[in-house]
Amino acid sequence: MSRAVPARLHVLLARDAATAVVIRRGPSRHVAVIGWDRASDCFSVGQWLYGRIYERRCDLSPDGKHLLYFAMNGRWHTRVKGSWTAISRAPYLKALTLLAKGDCWNGGGLFLSAREYWLNGGDCHELLEDQSSLRRSNEYPWRESYGGECPGVYYIRLQREGWELKNRYGAQGDSVTVFEKRVGDRWVLRKLAHETVSHPVGRGCYFDEHQLLDARDQSTRELPTWEWADVDRRRLVWAEEGSLFTGSLRGRGLTDTRQLYDFNPLRFERIQAPY
Repeated sequence: MSRAVPARLHVLLARDAATAVVIRRGPSRHVAVIGWDRASDCFSVGQWLYGRIYERRCDLSPDGKHLLYFAMNGRWHTRVKGSWTAISRAPYLKALTLLAKGDCWNGGGLFLSAREYWLNGGDCHELLEDQSSLRRSNEYPWRESYGGECPGVYYIRLQREGWELKNRYGAQGDSVTVFEKRVGDRWVLRKLAHETVSHPVGRGCYFDEHQLLDARDQSTRELPTWEWADVDRRRLVWAEEGSLFTGSLRGRGLTDTRQLYDFNPLRFERIQAPY
């Protein structure tokens, strides 16, 4: 009997506020957006979508108030043409700004500030609604381009949030991009961003692996089950097996680890946005 695949998690941390959004996927056509108060470590389910949210093409505004996301439900003859980019009030999905897309090339975008955003593949969208009062910029937000799909948004977002791009290796269709972030004076968190058609069960063609590097003795600790990880103020936070965890790096390793929330038991429910 095969083991059930745990919920897949990706997290967007607000840069200037103690909030975040957790994007939880599983089963494959069920996705939830959950608000995370990082000051109290309390969680609240926003809304569910029967479809797919491309988490690596999403962004959270610096103040944590707005979510920019790219989604697909495959209903190609509807108003949104089966896929769309939207801006909502985090952690909900009800669109304030709604742009029909019609395919899964490009889509999504990045916040340039709390009031301004950039749209990935902007000319490929059709504006249907705009009630967010946010300004759209046509200026490309980075010094390098990584294509129009997930890396084209995700790799910019990582570097904007303090990750240093250290290396890229492999061939097209099976490559790894290496990012690193310092954790205090001794430790380095390494993120291995895969782009591959030969992905493991439960992972998509874009997925991450992680390592911890000890700068003193140059040793490396492999963390194969961590699918997302980052530094939240003075602590480490990561997603593993459908749960979110936190811990501190002291002495020779990770200490004071604890589970913040298990997202596996959550099930699809219809929730109305309060706006």
